[in-house]
Amino acid sequence: MRHHSVVLVDRDERTVNRGIAAIEKNLDRGVEKGRLTQEQRGLVLTHIRPEIAIKDFDVDIAIEAATENQEVKSELFRALDQSTPPNAILASNTSSISITTLGAVTNRPERVIGMHFMNPVPVMQLVEIIRGLATSQETYETTEKLARDLGKTPVEVRDFPGFVSNRVLMPMINEAIYAVYEGVGTPEAIDTVMKLGMNHPMGPLQLADFIGLDTCLAIMNVLYDGFSDPKYRPCPLLKQYVAAGWYGKKSGRGFYSYE
Repeated sequence: MRHHSVVLVDRDERTVNRGIAAIEKNLDRGVEKGRLTQEQRGLVLTHIRPEIAIKDFDVDIAIEAATENQEVKSELFRALDQSTPPNAILASNTSSISITTLGAVTNRPERVIGMHFMNPVPVMQLVEIIRGLATSQETYETTEKLARDLGKTPVEVRDFPGFVSNRVLMPMINEAIYAVYEGVGTPEAIDTVMKLGMNHPMGPLQLADFIGLDTCLAIMNVLYDGFSDPKYRPCPLLKQYVAAGWYGKKSGRGFYSYE
């Protein structure tokens, strides 16, 4: 139990309620497995205050977790810069976008940092901590301490497109999609090879469906634009699936069907 007070902000009441429902589901799972008592479950929920608009918040840190789009994130950082105390840290859960760029749209680039949680957050230990060009040592140390206090393992990485996790992961997923595109194997065959042959807990195509194919494409575009290297070119099949609205698990269809 960490006992941090949290303001949960999203764009509308329906989305906020869906977020609260997801938190309750994770807490219920913790009770079922004996990691939490019913009393602790209730106490956690009392520390969460839902809001549907950014306004003046008296917080020590604001962690943005919007869609992987630089314009959307930049707009949010401008708003957070105006609505949080000047000494508050502004952190981004971005998986690929430059922290330096996000910091530059604020009046406090030294207080802007990347805090990339792995999904699913309740069970994954890793948090990539990314310094922007102007991020101060104090901001880094405070963010690292928070990650450890949350029971996570922070790892410092440099501010390059995709950081470490997605610079390595996404080209592998993209290559698996190319293998489908070129008829090398079915999604089931490719995932089975990677699970049984490489000891991966989940095949790359199933993982892509869980991440969201639209998110995978957005990250590949960041890598391709950031490095100008053809090895990061998104597979045409990935672009076609996203154009069709086949985003994976969240839309009910991707490389597998979830209906």
